[in-house]
Amino acid sequence: MAGSDAQELAETIWKAFEAGDWERAAEHLHDDFVQEWPQSGERIVGKENAIAINQNFPGGLPKMRFRRTVASGDLAVLEVVLEYADGSVYDGVSIMEIRDGKVTKETDYFGQPFAAPQWRAQWVERS
Repeated sequence: MAGSDAQELAETIWKAFEAGDWERAAEHLHDDFVQEWPQSGERIVGKENAIAINQNFPGGLPKMRFRRTVASGDLAVLEVVLEYADGSVYDGVSIMEIRDGKVTKETDYFGQPFAAPQWRAQWVERS
């Protein structure tokens, strides 16, 4: 798969979830789909379970903004900013592995932004 195809596939799935288009999201997930959330120690097996989690997300799914998507071959990495219904904001990274033109594995990491410590200010630029 070309990198641009992998990038488009990854973004299409995230946009479908955000829009609540469960059917569209499911058609891009492999029958052997597995999603892992290492920070919470959870593993979601099967696209039906992944769809159900998103459908039942308390307060609705977060609003999403893409920061960057990088893809090569059968791998895509998305950086996103997620704003939840309660107003909390998280930065997220999603690693998607692709087989047969569909996402077969997704590993997601989430973290809240934090204030940079003053002690290293002389060596960094603020973004």
